[in-house]
Amino acid sequence: MPETTGRYSLPPRANRGVPPKRYSPERETRNSRYPVANMVNGNLSNSAKAFVASLYTEQIPTSVKEAQGKKNWEEAMEVEMRALMKNNTWEKCILPKGKKTVGCRWVYSIKYKPDGSIGRYKARLVAKGYTQTYGIDYSETFSPVAKMDTIRVLFSVAANKDWPLHQFDVTNAFLHGDLTEEVYMEAPPGFSGGFKDGEVCRLKKSLYGLKQSPRAWFGKFTLAMKEYGYRQSNADHTLFLKRRNGLVTCLIIYVDDMIITGDDVEEIAQLKRNLFSKFEMKDLGNLKYFLGIEVLRSKRGIFICQKKYVLDLLAETGLIDCKPADTPMVVNHNLHMELDGKLADRERYQRLVGKLIYLSHTCPDIDYAVGVVSQFMHQPQVAHMEAAQRILRYLKGTAALH
Repeated sequence: MPETTGRYSLPPRANRGVPPKRYSPERETRNSRYPVANMVNGNLSNSAKAFVASLYTEQIPTSVKEAQGKKNWEEAMEVEMRALMKNNTWEKCILPKGKKTVGCRWVYSIKYKPDGSIGRYKARLVAKGYTQTYGIDYSETFSPVAKMDTIRVLFSVAANKDWPLHQFDVTNAFLHGDLTEEVYMEAPPGFSGGFKDGEVCRLKKSLYGLKQSPRAWFGKFTLAMKEYGYRQSNADHTLFLKRRNGLVTCLIIYVDDMIITGDDVEEIAQLKRNLFSKFEMKDLGNLKYFLGIEVLRSKRGIFICQKKYVLDLLAETGLIDCKPADTPMVVNHNLHMELDGKLADRERYQRLVGKLIYLSHTCPDIDYAVGVVSQFMHQPQVAHMEAAQRILRYLKGTAALH
């Protein structure tokens, strides 16, 4: 029997007793009104599109638990452990009384070939250096890193003079540095079966994550480059130069990634031989991807962008399906510190703005907006967070350009 209310006759209710769906997220099945796929179809060549697409196809694990059971990542961890054993990185011992251990974890990444295909799966054992104590298990830590301005200038010179850009990677670079301090580390996660109760690792070589490791590695690399006749630039100590018969060879290094360029073909070939004999190196071919920056080269010049960086940031902040914005900041924004303004998560805000600052190297159109939101790093409010997120929404709409 149909229900009646007054003079209106209502049909029978099929959902009687069933609560209404006031909030039922179905992210996997629903279609976004603003799919990010529509934003990333730039004017790229087929080879460039293949390379860019390959950057997003593989899921990188964030823990040992996620990596276990996956053949590629398990083999990568085995390769890393064999390299550590071959290098005699540590020796097993019982932790001395009064000493503390440093923890460790696995970090995973993917190395790509010049054609965009996957070169290898990489797993790296990293020490938790933030638990170290100054004066006990580390002392000096400073090590220079390549400046982005130097890298941009090097790209500009290479483009104007038609110099090649070769990329190399040092395998387990930090393991080449000698460790003088007394450092004890816990057994590697997933490989503790070979350790007895109470046994730990007494480190003999520097390891990724230790506070003193970058300094030890860079010091050893600098000595090698000076032996080959190179001098450090006064403007950037990570840039090494050598002049020979009016020709120039340049090498810039960022931790274990390096770029070699110049017009002295013979010297570049000799430098490759010297480095490969001194360290365990991998030739990655022509420069394609460096420090989160995609590098595409054509007859018209060198094009750099951070498309993957933008998409990863959108996914991290949960704005991958957001509505794009036309401008990075509203007109007459009038951002300021309100007396009773609601506070935002400061750590999350600082992390977001820091990444936006790095993005401004290839996205000069967000420079002003990033400069404004970076003024409130000490005590961000909700209005400031919304302004920072608007920059992200703008970047989504221009992902094909950046």
